[in-house]
Amino acid sequence: MGKGAFIKMYIRELWDRLDSATQKWLTDNPGCQILPRAMSAKISTAAGGRNIERDSHGQMVLSAEDLDFMRAKATAQASSVEARIFDATET
Repeated sequence: MGKGAFIKMYIRELWDRLDSATQKWLTDNPGCQILPRAMSAKISTAAGGRNIERDSHGQMVLSAEDLDFMRAKATAQASSVEARIFDATET
């Protein structure tokens, strides 16, 4: 890979390195196919500043694999929130 070359990053690979606010944004917006510049910058930071693949506007285009991963995370998060709310009313 030459200098300045871009690499493809996947959300799954970086998930544990993302801050909780970024994870929340991604799970709140699981159908977002193109990440805004600010989100793309946060993901680049999580990737160690590597030159991740972005469009001409600085936005990261998500793969089908990324979208599936984010939907699964959002579904899991929604299930755990519902369970906690239900359990809290059981007392």
